[in-house]
Amino acid sequence: MVSIDHVAHKLLTYIPYVLVLIDMRYEGVKCGKDGSVDSHMEMGKKLLAAGQLADALSHFHAAVDGDPKNYMAHYRRATVFLAMGKSKSALPDLSRVIELKPDFTSARLQRANLLLKQGELDEAQSDFKKVLKSNPSDKEEREAQSQLTQADEIQRLVAQARSSFNSKDYVTAAAQLDTIIETCVWDAASREMRAECFILMGEMGKAINDLKAASKLKNDNTQAFYKLSSIYYHLGDHEMSLNEVRECLKLDPDHKQCYSHYKQVKKLNKQIRSAEELIEEQRYEDAVSKYETVMKTEPNVHHFSLLAKERMCHALAQSQQASRALSVCGEVLQFDPENVNVLKDRAEAYLLDEQYEEAVHDYEAAEKLSENDHRIKEGLERAQRLLKQSQKRDYYKILGVKRTAQKKEIIKAYRKLALQWHPDNFMDPVEKKKAENKFIDIARAKEVLTDPEMRTKFDQGEDPMDPESQQGQHHHHHHQQQQQQQGFNPFGSGPFNFKFNFN
Repeated sequence: MVSIDHVAHKLLTYIPYVLVLIDMRYEGVKCGKDGSVDSHMEMGKKLLAAGQLADALSHFHAAVDGDPKNYMAHYRRATVFLAMGKSKSALPDLSRVIELKPDFTSARLQRANLLLKQGELDEAQSDFKKVLKSNPSDKEEREAQSQLTQADEIQRLVAQARSSFNSKDYVTAAAQLDTIIETCVWDAASREMRAECFILMGEMGKAINDLKAASKLKNDNTQAFYKLSSIYYHLGDHEMSLNEVRECLKLDPDHKQCYSHYKQVKKLNKQIRSAEELIEEQRYEDAVSKYETVMKTEPNVHHFSLLAKERMCHALAQSQQASRALSVCGEVLQFDPENVNVLKDRAEAYLLDEQYEEAVHDYEAAEKLSENDHRIKEGLERAQRLLKQSQKRDYYKILGVKRTAQKKEIIKAYRKLALQWHPDNFMDPVEKKKAENKFIDIARAKEVLTDPEMRTKFDQGEDPMDPESQQGQHHHHHHQQQQQQQGFNPFGSGPFNFKFNFN
C-alpha cells in the first residue's frame, strides 16, 4: 500500500514544474490577447471594406471584449452598426469613444448627427458646438456649422408646433411637424404629436403610420399601442385592435387602460368569430341572433353596427327570408351605398321577393363596382331572364304559390284551381273559352313546377313551355316536339286525367 508520505513527496517534487507551466500559459494569454485584438481589428476592417457587415461586426465585438478601453474598436463597431442601419446600437459606442478620447472629432460629429435625428436637440447642439471648438477639418467645420444652424431652426419649429397644437390649429401643427420629422426622422415625440393631430383631423390612416413608427422608436411605448388599438377598434377592425392591445399588455400586464380595452375587444372578437362560424355551418338564424348580440355589446361604434347588419343581410338572404333581408340590407346601403357584398345579397332577396327590376338594378350597380365578379355576372343574367319571364308567363303566380313552395303545396294549389276553372263548370261559350285557356295555364304550371328539372330551368329564367326560351335546349326541344305531335291536352290522358265529383 502506498503511504501518504510517499504521495506528498511526489507532489512536492512536481510543484515547481506545475508553477512554471501556469506561468507560461498566463504569459501566452497576455501575448495572445494583444495580438488577438489587433488581429480582430484588421480582419474586421477588411470585412467592412468588402461589405461583409455581419462578419465584420463579430470581429469588432471580439476586439471590444478583448480590450474594452480600445476606443478604435468601439468606433469601428459603431461604424458597422451605422452601416447596418442600427443607429440605436451605434450611439453607446460613439459615447464610449468620446469618453475615452474627448478630442475624437469624427466620433462627436457622428454622435451629434444621430442625436439630431432622434430629436435630442439640446445634446446635439452641444456636440456641434464642441466640434467647432476642437480644431476640426474644413469639411467637419462646414458640416457642424450647417447642422447647428438646422438644429436651431428645428428648435424654433418645435416651439411653433406646440403653440399651434395648443391653439387647436392641427393642420398648421401637422405641417410644422412634417418639416421637423424630415430632419428628426427618429423622433418619437414629434411623431406622436403629429399622430394626435391626424386623429383630431380624422385622418386615421396617417395617425396609424405615425403611431406604428413611434412604438418602435421608443422602448415600452404602451401608450402608442393603446392608441393604435383604439383607432382600429373605432374603424371596426376588431382583429387588429386585439393584436395591438396585446402588444401593450406584453409590455405592462397591469396597464389599466389596455386591460380594460382588451376585455371589451376580446369579447366582441369572440362573438363575431362565433357568428361567422354559424354562417359557415349554414345556421343562418343563429348567426343573425349572434350578430344582434354584437350590436348590444358595442352599440356606440357605428362600424360594428354596419358590419353586423351586413352579415345579417347575407344570412337572411341565404335563409330565403326576403322581407327581413331587404330591410336590413337597405339599412346598410343607406350608409354605404357602394357595398358590393350587400348589393349582391339584396339583389338575391329581391329575386326571392319577385322584385326583378330592383334585382337587376342592384346587380348592375354591383357590376360597376366589381367588374370581374362572376357571381355578379351570373346573378345579373338570371335576374334579367326572370324579369323577361315575369313579363310573359309566371307559373308560380298562375298557381298562386311562392317560389319556395314544396311539391305538396303546388299540387294542392293546382287541384283547387283546376276544380275552379274546369271548362265543364261554364255554360256561356265566351266564359267557357276563357276557362279552357285558364285551365291549360294551370295544367302547364303544375307540369313545370312538379318536374324538378323543368322547375330548375324555370327558376333560372327559362320557360320549358316557351319555344323561344328553349332554343338550343335539346331535351326540352324534344319534349316540345312530343307535345306538338301528341297535342297538349290537359283534359285527356296522361298526368291531367282525373275525374271530378261534385256530389
